[in-house]
Amino acid sequence: ARKRAYTPYSKFNVGAAVLTEEGKIYSGCNIENASYGATNCAERTAIFKAVSEGSRKITAVAVVGDLNSFTYPCGICRQVIVEFALDQNIDIILAKNTKEFIVVKLKEILPGAFTKKDLDKEKKTNV
Repeated sequence: ARKRAYTPYSKFNVGAAVLTEEGKIYSGCNIENASYGATNCAERTAIFKAVSEGSRKITAVAVVGDLNSFTYPCGICRQVIVEFALDQNIDIILAKNTKEFIVVKLKEILPGAFTKKDLDKEKKTNV
């Protein structure tokens, strides 16, 4: 997926893949835009592909960006991952290349995540 990235501005290619509860894998790449706010990260591209195909629960995410260091998901991607993660303990696999990778838990990179449960609490207290 990293090789398919469209990055004419940053030249920083990122690829991602998500594993769903059904055992399907969806890949995605980052897609830049001259209006930087319209840029989409690889992680969200992969998640949106999965969701658009009917999957709603992600059990793992893999990300590869810079081949010299580990590329973590940005804040927006972390929030989107939380929305569709099976739970806060899913693995986030960060790879430099085909041989070097680390695995972190979602809850480690987004502690205290805001989720739909927080919205449910808000509704109950405002009634």
